[in-house]
Amino acid sequence: MAAPVLRRCCPGRRWVLAYVDRGSRHGTGAPTGSRSSGKRGQSSVVQQPLITAEKPRKGEHKWAAVVGLEIHAQISSNSKLFSGSQVHFAAPPNSLVSFFDASLPGTLPVLNRRCVEAAVMTGLALNCHINKKSLFDRKHYFYADLPAGYQITQQRLPIAVNGSLAYSVYVGKKRSQVINKTVRIKQIQLEQDSGKSLHDDRRSQTLIDLNRAGVGLLEVVLEPDMSCGEEAATAVRELQLILQALGTSQANMAEGQLRVDANVSVHHPGEPWGVRTEVKNLNSARFLAKAIDYEIQRQINELENGGEILNETRSFDYKLGCTVPMRDKEGKQDYRFIPEPNLPPLRLYDSASLPAGADPQQVINIDQIREWLPELPSVTREKLIQQYGMLPEHSLTLLNEVGLLEFFQNVIKETRAEPKKVTSWVLNTFLGFLKQQNLAVSESPVTPSALAELLTLLDRKTISSAAAKQVFEELWRSEGKTPAQIVSEKKLELMQDREALEQLCHATMEAHPQVVMDMKKGNPRAINKLIGLVRKATGSRADPTVIKEVLEEKLSS
Repeated sequence: MAAPVLRRCCPGRRWVLAYVDRGSRHGTGAPTGSRSSGKRGQSSVVQQPLITAEKPRKGEHKWAAVVGLEIHAQISSNSKLFSGSQVHFAAPPNSLVSFFDASLPGTLPVLNRRCVEAAVMTGLALNCHINKKSLFDRKHYFYADLPAGYQITQQRLPIAVNGSLAYSVYVGKKRSQVINKTVRIKQIQLEQDSGKSLHDDRRSQTLIDLNRAGVGLLEVVLEPDMSCGEEAATAVRELQLILQALGTSQANMAEGQLRVDANVSVHHPGEPWGVRTEVKNLNSARFLAKAIDYEIQRQINELENGGEILNETRSFDYKLGCTVPMRDKEGKQDYRFIPEPNLPPLRLYDSASLPAGADPQQVINIDQIREWLPELPSVTREKLIQQYGMLPEHSLTLLNEVGLLEFFQNVIKETRAEPKKVTSWVLNTFLGFLKQQNLAVSESPVTPSALAELLTLLDRKTISSAAAKQVFEELWRSEGKTPAQIVSEKKLELMQDREALEQLCHATMEAHPQVVMDMKKGNPRAINKLIGLVRKATGSRADPTVIKEVLEEKLSS
């Protein structure tokens, strides 16, 4: 048996596996099919009976839903899985295509070490068992944007198996309670992407762009442990955060870097699971939740009206808010899986099994990659709760919104305000304005420094809470001005002259004797009315707490 060797070849950190195992020849591997215009292939999810959580909805009191997911994440790599072609989103059509990507005769695959490391790192982060030996296969099917007529995959023995993904969902009327859930991970496999079909309906033609052909993918197969769209969307979002933290995928769903297929079925509790349908190529967590919930209700309605569920592939029409048939799966397609002849088994090592004298650059050490693992989102959330006394749901929101955690941490660094006040302003005021304007955190006109300065002014009692909100609104409209400048221009400073405030309170009490009488009788609303009248007289420049002190002093004197 020959010794395992990885040889550097071509630009882009490219390696050739030269390990020969019982007649295998050199090469590298990719996983089963996924594609932006639609993965053509049989689902990897095997549905097995288990108790599922039920989400009550109209007509569903006697039904239980089962949801499994297949998630395809584009690996963050400068080059493709088996060729030196660059990976770049929105490049001119067919400008990033090598001879191998176009499947020209005589070309051979060359394994990208970075993609293998990304798969191992993702598997470790998701509590998977990493197979020290994994195999590559050819999955045959014809489609115009698959030049070879087959896809290289890991159908027999994937690189990682038997993992788990923990996630949290909001419950309760105000969605303020958090319940922790776990979904099992069946496997993670390396996979090459297909090209992209661009349909021109006006000219009745389809154009092919092979820029994406051969790009490395991770296919993560989640077992059917979920029961509604919200659970599925939350699990996908947690996986997205993990991939981004690891750096193994940018996981930008808008750019097709994370695509999801959902397998959905319904059944009566205690009975065998029903026939499932597959909803393909969902590229938004919101659409994923809507598609699954619609499909659950559609199947229930169909069965209650005497119909039957077909084993078919469907797509989600986001404009209509419903799923529509694509093709049926009753006649099982024969993909004619065969071992990939140009790729030997992929062999990995740990510190115990590493061959003596092996060049670290020529082998992949699982234990070494384990040491590279960064802090995962679950650990970050726990730190936020411990360090700042934050509620669990607040820590979830900070991580779930792209860039919000970094914004929050930058504000904390630059202000003397209490962390709880910073949390409230970031999650309520700042995030509220972003959502009203449909903006990302990176597009905000208010910088962390500006918000930090505003909160410091508030903490020093230079301005009132109401004035702080005015300043924030002005910051949102007028880029370039500092909070201090806005406070000065609009004369929003709190009154520091207590004697003048006492005179205003006295005048207000004399002008409203009935309110004073109600206040003396113990009416709690009366004091608030007087405070409001005094604040109005000061142009909201007086601290309500100080006003209350003055009024109570005058009443007791």
